[in-house]
Amino acid sequence: MSSASAAVPQPGRTKAFLRLVMIEHSVFALPFAYIASLTAMYEWDRHIHWGRLLLVTVAMVGLRTFAMAANRIIDREIDARNPRTAQRELVTGAVSVKSAWTGALIALVIFLGAAALLNPLCLALAPLAVVPMVVYPYGKRFTNFPQAILGLAQAMGPIGAWLAISADWSWEATILGLAVGIWIGGFDLIYACQDVETDREVGVRSVPARFGIPAAIWGARGCHLVTTGLFAWYAVATGAGVFLWLGLVIVAAAFLYEHTIVKPHDLTRLNRAFFQVNGFIGIALFVCALLDLTVRGLAV
Repeated sequence: MSSASAAVPQPGRTKAFLRLVMIEHSVFALPFAYIASLTAMYEWDRHIHWGRLLLVTVAMVGLRTFAMAANRIIDREIDARNPRTAQRELVTGAVSVKSAWTGALIALVIFLGAAALLNPLCLALAPLAVVPMVVYPYGKRFTNFPQAILGLAQAMGPIGAWLAISADWSWEATILGLAVGIWIGGFDLIYACQDVETDREVGVRSVPARFGIPAAIWGARGCHLVTTGLFAWYAVATGAGVFLWLGLVIVAAAFLYEHTIVKPHDLTRLNRAFFQVNGFIGIALFVCALLDLTVRGLAV
C-alpha cells in the first residue's frame, strides 16, 4: 500500500455498513409502501396517522437493510469473482462478516419490533416477509429465474404497509404489490445483463445468462407492460382521481424512455435506467398519489 493510500482515512464501521446495504436505494420501495398506507388511511378515516406511517417507514427500512446485508453475506464469494462487484465492502474487508451479520440482525430486530408495535397480524406475518429475502440470493444457484423470487419479496412491501394500517387483507394492496414485484423483477432482468459473461463462468444462474441478453430485455419489457396494466387496475379498484391517472401516464412514459435507452446491443446507459429512471418512477407516482388522495379528502 502506498503512503498516499495509507493517508486516506477508512470509512467508519457504520458508514461502511450503510454503503454495504446501499441504504439510499430504499427510494425504490418506500414510495409504494407510502401509497398503500395512505390509501388505507383514506379508506379508514381520511386522516394521516403519522405515528403509524413512521412505524411503516422503520419496518420497511429495517427489512430492506436485513435483506441487503444477508444478500451481500451470502454472495460474497461470487462477488469476489466478478470484476464489477469485487470492490464491495465484504470482499475488500471494509466490513467484516461478523459486523455484517451484527448489522443484519439489528435491522431484523428493528423490523420485528416495528411490526409488533403496528398490530398483532403484522407481527404474525412478519416471518413470511423475511423468508424470500433470504431465499433470493440462493435462488441464482438453483433457478434461472431468481428475479421471480425478488419480485415476490418486493411485492410484500405494499401488502404489509396496508395491513399495518387496516389489520385486514386487501385485494387492492395485493394488486399494487404485484405491480411493484413485477416492476422490480423486470428491471432486475435488465440489471443482470451486465454480468452475463461472469455469471456463465462462475455458474450463477439468471435469465440473461441462460437465455441471452435479448431475451432478458424483452422479458423486462413484458414485465413493465404488465406492471402498467396492474397500476391501472389498482387505480380503478381504489376509485382514483385525475392526479393518480396522471401519475400512471408519467410512469408509462418513463418505462418507454427506459426501454429506448437500454437495448440488447447497447447497455452503456443501463445504470441511468436502473438508478435514475426507476427512482424517478417511484417518487413521481407517490407524489401524484398523495395529491390525488389529498384532493379527494385525505387530511394531511
